Amino acid sequence: MYAQLVKSEGMKSAAELSPQERAFQERIDRGEKIEPKEWMPEGYRKTLIRQVGQHAHSEIVGQLPEGNWITRAPTLERKAILLAKVQDEAGHGLYLYCAAETLGVSRDQLLAKLHDGSMKYSSIFNYPTLNWADIGAVGWLVDGAAIMNQVQLQKTSYGPYARAMIRICKEESFHQRQGYDIMMKMAQGTAEQKAMAQDALDRFWYPALMMFGPSDKDSVHSAQSMAWKIKINTNDELRQKFVDQTVPQAEYLGLKIPDPNLKWNEEKKGYDFSEPDWSEFFEVIAGNGPCNKERLGARVKAWEDGAWFRDGLLAHAEKTESRRAAARVAAE
Repeated sequence: MYAQLVKSEGMKSAAELSPQERAFQERIDRGEKIEPKEWMPEGYRKTLIRQVGQHAHSEIVGQLPEGNWITRAPTLERKAILLAKVQDEAGHGLYLYCAAETLGVSRDQLLAKLHDGSMKYSSIFNYPTLNWADIGAVGWLVDGAAIMNQVQLQKTSYGPYARAMIRICKEESFHQRQGYDIMMKMAQGTAEQKAMAQDALDRFWYPALMMFGPSDKDSVHSAQSMAWKIKINTNDELRQKFVDQTVPQAEYLGLKIPDPNLKWNEEKKGYDFSEPDWSEFFEVIAGNGPCNKERLGARVKAWEDGAWFRDGLLAHAEKTESRRAAARVAAE
C-alpha cells in the first residue's frame, strides 16, 4: 500500500458524537458509500485527503525507479511491457488526484505539499533499483503488497476512492504477474542470474513488509480510520496475508526468504516471521532513505519544467472562454 502513517483525529465515544455525527456513523456501519456532496465530519474529510493524496503521490513517484530501466530492458517485449506498466502508474495517480479533488482540495495544493515535504509517498520508492532483477522484485513484491492493501480499499466507505480502486487493482494484478515472470526467468536462468534474483529478494523483502505501515501496537491512528471504514484491515493483518501468500511463491522459484525466523505456525495457519527494522522505516519516512532526495528532486524538476505547458493550457482555456462569451453577447 502506498499510504503509510496517515494520522487521523482521536476517536470520540458514542456519547460524544453529535446527532449529525451519529447519523453519519450509522450510515458507515450499514455499509453505505459516502459521496462528495454529502455531509461528512471534518476529520473524515481530512483523513481521506491525506490518505488519497499520499496514495496518488506514491503512484507517480513510483514511476521513477522503473522508468529508469525502460531503455535498458533486455528485450523489445520486456521494454513494451515495462513502458505500459509505468504508464499505468501515471494513470493511477490521475484517478486518485481526481478522487482527492472531490474532497475540496486542488491537485496543485496536493503537489505543493508533496514538493515541500509536508505530504509523503510510500517509503519503498526511496530504495534504488540496481539491476534488471530489481525490476522483477518491484513488480512481484511491491505491487504484490500494493494489491494486498488495495483490494480491501475497493470496500472503503468513500465512493470515489472505492470506485477508483476497482480499475487500479486489475492493473496492479498485471504488474505483479509481470514482476513474478521476470523473477521466474531469472531464477531458471544461469547461476549468476539466479544469484541476482536472490539478491533482489534479499534487498526488497523487508522494505516490502514496511509498506503496510508500523505494527498495530504502534499505529495509534488506525482505530478511527477503521471505524470510518477508510481502512478495512489492520496493518498487521495485511502484512500476515502478504507473507503467507509470498513465501510459497518464493519456494516455487527456488529462492530463500531472508528471514532465519520464518516458519509455518500450524496453530494460526500462517507463517511466523521477523519484524522489519522499524528504526530504518522511520528514518526513510523522515527523508533519510537512500534515494529520498533524488526522488523528490526529480518530481520538483518535472513540475518546474512543465510550467510552460500548464501556462499554455490555461491561456488556451481563457481564450476559448472569451470567444464563447463574445459569441453569446453577439447572439443576444
